[in-house]
Amino acid sequence: MNAPAEVVAALRDIVGDAPFVGLHVPDISPLEKERVMECLDSTFVSSVGAFVTQFEEGIAAFTGAGHGVAVSNGTSALQVALQLAGVRPGDDVIVPTLSFVATANAVAHVGARPFFVDSDPETLGMSVEAIAQVLRAASPSPDGPVNAVSGRRIGAIVPMHTLGHPMRIDELIALAADYDVPVVEDAAESLGSRAGGVHTGTFGRLGIISFNGNKIITTGGGGMILTDDVELARHARHLTTTAKVPHRWEFEHDEVAYNFRMPNLNAALGVAQLERLPALLAAKRRLAERYRERFADVPGATFVGEPAGTESNYWLCAVRFDAGRAVRDDVLTATNDAGLQCRPMWNLLHTQAPYRHLPHAAVPAAEAIHAGVVCIPSSPALAAA
Repeated sequence: MNAPAEVVAALRDIVGDAPFVGLHVPDISPLEKERVMECLDSTFVSSVGAFVTQFEEGIAAFTGAGHGVAVSNGTSALQVALQLAGVRPGDDVIVPTLSFVATANAVAHVGARPFFVDSDPETLGMSVEAIAQVLRAASPSPDGPVNAVSGRRIGAIVPMHTLGHPMRIDELIALAADYDVPVVEDAAESLGSRAGGVHTGTFGRLGIISFNGNKIITTGGGGMILTDDVELARHARHLTTTAKVPHRWEFEHDEVAYNFRMPNLNAALGVAQLERLPALLAAKRRLAERYRERFADVPGATFVGEPAGTESNYWLCAVRFDAGRAVRDDVLTATNDAGLQCRPMWNLLHTQAPYRHLPHAAVPAAEAIHAGVVCIPSSPALAAA
């Protein structure tokens, strides 16, 4: 078996013969151009404008969240959500080691420390068993459980829905409630994904979504804080607009805050993308099904499907190789040489330079996922190839 050649052939059968096929290319139509021109014509291109409110309300309605607060990117959304959840400087925040670096960076931005735990081999998301092990070993205190490994208060848990596949969020929410630890969902990748019919990002006290250029819908750069709590939403909006006290002309600010508000110009793009989201989600599922069928014929390779009882947006389609690293890098070399942009999973966070000095749990499942999973071209337009 020549795995790299077989993978290239399988991908070409699905995506066609274009000289270069990107990993995930934004899908922009005339509607997006029309909305952006409306914004430009209005002259309200910065953080004040009707499109910001319209986008917030549209995302909240789509996800079923009580409130949405639009911000500059997903990392700033997570940073503010952690602060609102009560995370303090010096706390531990439990995060998966298998995640993009922004998950850990947002923790560091609030002065806390990420405590990395293992992944679930089936969902690719944070392992509920690994979290339970940390919480059960923790010492109780009036302020919350204290991590037995680090001696720090556990301020929050941040699950991430990897590649858009929902993790076992219901189980995690119940476990966290037993220990009175808030859950802040990193749903950056999972707009359109649901577990038991409930949208990701709406299970915890707060959740966040990203609208980076490579996400299923984009605002160029942008993020959204989701919550059902009206006071948390009010405070999130206040914190992300420099904590300015409303007044006709005075510049009064009542707490240290951030200039994180999403510009109206970005929101105009998002409003148009949101109108097209159902069609984009349908295209992603068609593409995933084609990949699933085609890779069933590739020995030693398994398409990564949505976990049972969930509906994934299939943000990034991926293939798992039984032989792990022995095949993965050869596949990555062959596909990229062929103009097929494929990528490995992110380097595990506990190995990254800013965080490798921190204590962490054992992470064998995450190491296996990192060694054996390759993300393949996933643009919605490929469903028509």
